[in-house]
Amino acid sequence: MTDRKELLRAYKETPPAAGVYRVRDTVTGGYLLGSSLNLPGILNRHRFSLELGRERCRDLQRAWDDDGPDAFVFEVLDALASSDDPAADPDEEVRLLEELWRARLAATDGPAWVIR
Repeated sequence: MTDRKELLRAYKETPPAAGVYRVRDTVTGGYLLGSSLNLPGILNRHRFSLELGRERCRDLQRAWDDDGPDAFVFEVLDALASSDDPAADPDEEVRLLEELWRARLAATDGPAWVIR
């Protein structure tokens, strides 16, 4: 029982992965690019919003409605390494990482959909 409690405590103390994600329509090639301090949470939120028809990105919701859920890939493009540096600003690091990915993908895949 002690091992289970220790595992549960360790799980709760482990911060979620932070980084850059993409929700991509494999039919049209359109995609939503974003970043978050909680990658599993944000991808789950997008999936849930799409299923309810309440996604904030209208282009993404329209594509989901047209092409169906099987046409979409939810992917983590880059995750931040955890840092013990107290001066590190994960918000800023994630924002910069997203900018790099946005420039890289815009050159090859075109511009991302925008949440309006």
